[in-house]
Amino acid sequence: MKALPKSQILRFTEKAIHLARRAVSRYSSKFSEHRYTLPQHVVLLCLKVRKNTTYRGLLDELIEMPRIRRVLGLTELPTPSTLCKAFNRLEMAVWRVILTLSATLLVDTRVNAILDIHVTTTRKHDSQIAPSLIKRNPENIDILLGDKGYDDQKIRRLARQHEVRPLIKHREFTSRHKAWNARLDADLYGQRSQSEAVNSTLKRKYGAFVWSRRWWKQFRELTIACLIHTVDRSL
Repeated sequence: MKALPKSQILRFTEKAIHLARRAVSRYSSKFSEHRYTLPQHVVLLCLKVRKNTTYRGLLDELIEMPRIRRVLGLTELPTPSTLCKAFNRLEMAVWRVILTLSATLLVDTRVNAILDIHVTTTRKHDSQIAPSLIKRNPENIDILLGDKGYDDQKIRRLARQHEVRPLIKHREFTSRHKAWNARLDADLYGQRSQSEAVNSTLKRKYGAFVWSRRWWKQFRELTIACLIHTVDRSL
């Protein structure tokens, strides 16, 4: 009998478990029950967000997904409460919420992969957010594209210090600013719109809202969605 082709979700699971095993230890500590591994928890949580479902809904679907369970090495399924506890312990890099969730994404315009995400609980101006993204990712950025919200000489100096070319529009207070903007590489600067395209993709594929009620859980859920998007782009 001809073998069934691999589905998108199966290939996603294979890639995600491979990355998770490289990124985290097998168990949280030597005192854990050793019933489920940390990589298994990580991928199950990613699948929950990717499918935009609940813990119980995901586990119900996994009952009928033997190939997914086999890739994860699951002979039995955890309970919804076990996954919820794992989600609470899962550490995320950075997060942000302003009433409804929004975030500043650092996007690789060549492949539309998310390199970093910056989130904060305050209404920070874009020019206050950019420095931390530059400092965390100098080796991943060749050219930094930004609109007028990022027009700050401190950002430009910081970018050049890290050998990053800033391509940021100037706020037009003088004729000189207008001339500088006119000389910008329009085709290259136009790639900035791909960041909005990635935002739209996240909302369309993983939902415009989050399931969690607490703000710190919302941050984690958003970050997981960004990780899922990047893995999907690599398939």
